[in-house]
Amino acid sequence: MTETRYDERTALLVVDVQNDFADPEGNLYVNGGDAIVPVINDEVAAARDAGALVVYTRDAHPEQTPHFAKDGGTWPVHCVAGTWGAELHPDLRRVDGPVIEKGTGGEDGYSAFSVRDPNSGEESATALDDILREHDIERVVVVGLAQDVCVQDTAFDATRHGYETLVLSEATRPVDLTPGDGARALQHLRDAGVTVT
Repeated sequence: MTETRYDERTALLVVDVQNDFADPEGNLYVNGGDAIVPVINDEVAAARDAGALVVYTRDAHPEQTPHFAKDGGTWPVHCVAGTWGAELHPDLRRVDGPVIEKGTGGEDGYSAFSVRDPNSGEESATALDDILREHDIERVVVVGLAQDVCVQDTAFDATRHGYETLVLSEATRPVDLTPGDGARALQHLRDAGVTVT
């Protein structure tokens, strides 16, 4: 359990703790992804006890998308909307709070704040920033999967939107597509002004 201090101006962002990432049988299993679920559950409990907002994000891709390697992209098929792989991990503690779905129209959805057309590069905002503003959030705590992809991009965007941002390294794991990507991601976040535990 971390010493994270939550309050009504803080939001916990639980990024993409879905079966395809967090279950060893998932199509894009992140090594150790299942091991962080209890740590995240502790954070969810602490956040709710303090009156903080908890927001969940999830990929919800169509079956065909340039995001997938079979359609010209980078990644194996994962988190297809309506499938087991897209569901939040069954052991993840769920509380009342918004769920931000990413990539629903075939876009790349790395950051919880925006999606990007994989062909044109055009970015569109998700509802996340509006939700945080409505709740007068000043600080965000980012946990989930994967450390060097969606957690990294979400934390970068949080700082760009003016939020004080904390990433709990014990509550996230990297894909490490190239060995060391996770460690490099954490250093890039520190360099950008993100606090990393």
